[in-house]
Amino acid sequence: MADQNSDKLLTSADVPETLKAQILIEALPYIQNLAGKTVVIKYGGNAMTSPDLKQHVMEDITLLRYVGLRPVVVHGGGPDINQMLGRLEIESRFVDGLRVTDQATMEIAQMVLVGRTNKEIVSRLQRQGAAAIGISGIDGQLLRCRPLRRESGGRPVDLGFVGEITHVDTSVIERLTERWIPVIAPIGMDEHGQSYNINADTVAAEIAAALEAEKLILLTDVEGVMRRGENGDSEILHWLVDSEARQLIADGTIVGGMIPKVEACIDAIQRGVNRAHIIDGRIPHCLLLEIFTHRGIGSMFTRHRRPFYPGERVWDHN
Repeated sequence: MADQNSDKLLTSADVPETLKAQILIEALPYIQNLAGKTVVIKYGGNAMTSPDLKQHVMEDITLLRYVGLRPVVVHGGGPDINQMLGRLEIESRFVDGLRVTDQATMEIAQMVLVGRTNKEIVSRLQRQGAAAIGISGIDGQLLRCRPLRRESGGRPVDLGFVGEITHVDTSVIERLTERWIPVIAPIGMDEHGQSYNINADTVAAEIAAALEAEKLILLTDVEGVMRRGENGDSEILHWLVDSEARQLIADGTIVGGMIPKVEACIDAIQRGVNRAHIIDGRIPHCLLLEIFTHRGIGSMFTRHRRPFYPGERVWDHN
């Protein structure tokens, strides 16, 4: 991890040998209990733009596969889309964080997400030695969708070709994960063959729920769910059950863009996902730190506060 007072990253040589052994032993029960389980990772935020963080995430995902997990990657790509739209002098408009997508924007989003962003991630994984394959929600009719309907100020808003998922064909992913790490672009299709842009957090949550995945992990640019501690400082809430998370939304502790992310996690665990996580993708090797350590680095959501394996510490904020 990075020293908070320095930009220098610790290397293996900086860590005492006994501490290295303790870290590996702490990871052991998680590796044992997660072997063969599916983990859906939404890859986005600064972890997609920083070259160093890209490298760390690819290393983490590759290691997950090599120790027996079945990672499924769903990626965003808003900055890449913005860059291309800017080159073409096409203005972007957003409603409640969703890009209003006309036909021209839809064609560009599909071209960028499927043809550029997706293939870059696949290439980076393969450079780490992982077998990866890139698809979109169109392939094999993986994601069927319809137009998403929203209101703003009590009036309906036409978002254009922004999609709402109606069906996930899990057979596509189940077959792929036998040999590859699927990397999925968040583009779906309706019954008429029209393509739709879909929010990547939503795609990841829907796929995780449909697969009844062991974990859903959302990489973000925030530390997790925060609240003000007794000493006035902000603290991360590392473990929340769904009722606690809903209360934090109701009392205004969770606000803004965190609300849909938390709601996606709550929805996923209520539909069969064992644990959902919101973690800070700006931290090097964030996936390994969250999955293979007792405390983790972000916020975890479950339906019940119970250990994952006998002897795991159960964190309680009350």
